[in-house]
Amino acid sequence: MAARDLQERIKKLIVDRRLPSGAPLPTEPELMRLLGASRNSVREALKALQAMGIVEIRHGFGTYVGSMSFAPMIEGLAFRTVAGHYRGEDSLLQLLELREAVETGLVSRLAGRLPEADLAELDALVDRMEREAAEGTGLAGTDRAFHATLYRGLDNVLLGEVLEAFWDAFHRVRRDLAATPQDPRVTCRQHREIVDAVRSGDSLRAERAIRDHFGNLRARLSPTPTATP
Repeated sequence: MAARDLQERIKKLIVDRRLPSGAPLPTEPELMRLLGASRNSVREALKALQAMGIVEIRHGFGTYVGSMSFAPMIEGLAFRTVAGHYRGEDSLLQLLELREAVETGLVSRLAGRLPEADLAELDALVDRMEREAAEGTGLAGTDRAFHATLYRGLDNVLLGEVLEAFWDAFHRVRRDLAATPQDPRVTCRQHREIVDAVRSGDSLRAERAIRDHFGNLRARLSPTPTATP
């Protein structure tokens, strides 16, 4: 039996039995019997599925349905972006444009629809960014919390995970941003404008605010990668 076919049958078993993350899979002998496959074939299939986050092998305890996170996607996306960047491709810019396209489309749906509690939380995050800027500390953590809070109102778990994957992949290669430091006051001002635009209910203004923010990031991309030792 082909290895890929065996993996697909194990995935189908998980779906058919409606097994949630953390649920135990049938034992190795049971899988051998159910799938009509050898021990080695079952083990290899499970190892491949573990690499995808679909199953989790706990040695001495058994095999369980995995968290099915986007971790493998993040790893692949980050590596592909870095490898392409050092081959002279525009992979970092392409990743940024992908994030921009997604967020621009989403923010217009939020204009005038976020509850005041969420807007107040966003205001507080921008306040924190301004304090961090004044203190000379990094804004990345607060910036990430801002974007997560902004789109939380869409109540879409899968969307949130995808945006987190984009964020992780991009910021894991942020060392390839231009050496010229970004003025943190510009970052704060742009995030304040995003909140104000969403609060105003003007979807075009909200889209423009997101585009301005990403335009600032795009301008900082290093045109020529520097090889790392």
